[in-house]
Amino acid sequence: MVAWGHDRPLASTPDPVAPAPDTKDWTWVLERPCPECGVEASRLEVPDLPGLLHDATLALSEALRDGGAGVRPEPGTWSVLEYACHVRDVHRTMGERLTAMLEQDDPTFPNWDQDATAVQERYHAQDPATVDVELVEAGGHVAGLWSAVQPEAYDRRGRRSNGSAFTVRTLGQYHLHDVLHHVHDVGRPVPGVH
Repeated sequence: MVAWGHDRPLASTPDPVAPAPDTKDWTWVLERPCPECGVEASRLEVPDLPGLLHDATLALSEALRDGGAGVRPEPGTWSVLEYACHVRDVHRTMGERLTAMLEQDDPTFPNWDQDATAVQERYHAQDPATVDVELVEAGGHVAGLWSAVQPEAYDRRGRRSNGSAFTVRTLGQYHLHDVLHHVHDVGRPVPGVH
């Protein structure tokens, strides 16, 4: 846990308190602009995804290399390192989901509890240099997957274990919003938002 005073951390422990689980259903970002990060996901199309995912991943990579990446700005808020671990895993998970949608008819995705994963995988204790490499590799891989999607596949369907339905297009919009939102969370300019 990190307590802050003025401009420097006062204390830290190796195992910070897990932030409260995010129980919001973020699929609403497919219908209206996000008031926090400014992203209007519904305006983005599949051909926009590779470049924006690339740029957002590099923005997180730069933030990770700035120093102090493992320090939380406040006890209930992830550090840059934790956000980078999360985005790396978002890229991997969305890549798996996209592949399933392209190869299967209306697949149901395995459940992924991002909050439990952060605790189990000890995001806060991972090596920033290793995470940086993994983040960039995962971002490049998934950007490549998105760049290969053909227009006739945009309306293929899939669903989360909770029943939320996606098309390939809306999965891409959802994926991109998640990544861009976390660029905003770490205080970087959000690519593609003016």
